[in-house]
This record gives sequence, C-alpha cells and structure tokens, in this order.
Amino acid sequence: MNNQQNQQQNQAEQQAARTNQQQVRQQNAASAQGSSLNTEFASETNAQEVRQQNQASQARKQQASSRANQQQQ
Repeated sequence: MNNQQNQQQNQAEQQAARTNQQQVRQQNAASAQGSSLNTEFASETNAQEVRQQNQASQARKQQASSRANQQQQ
C-alpha cells in the first residue's frame, strides 16, 4: 500500500469511529428521555393476548403429548 492509500484508510477508520461514537451518544440521549425503540415495542404488546396464546399453545402441546402416549401403548 502506498502512503496515500494508508491515509485514506486511516481517514475512513477515523470516520467510522466518529460515526459510532455519535450513534452511541444519540442512543444514550434517547434512552435517558425514555424514548428508546424497545420501550415503544413493549408498549405495543398486548400482554393479556400473549398470555392467552401461550396457554393455548401449552394446551395443544399437552394434547399432542397425551395422544402420542396413547398410541405407544
């Protein structure tokens, strides 16, 4: 690599480092204000609906398991 290529690579790496630092600062600021994406996603989740879906899934698993046990006997 020649000197110019080294300089360009160093500049690109430095720019990437600055970009990442800026991104982290913005994420930290958003988190401090309570407006992170995870919070938004959680507020859109209907906990009661998820519980009902989990119960239905468990019931289906138990039915399938008991059917498999009956067939083996």
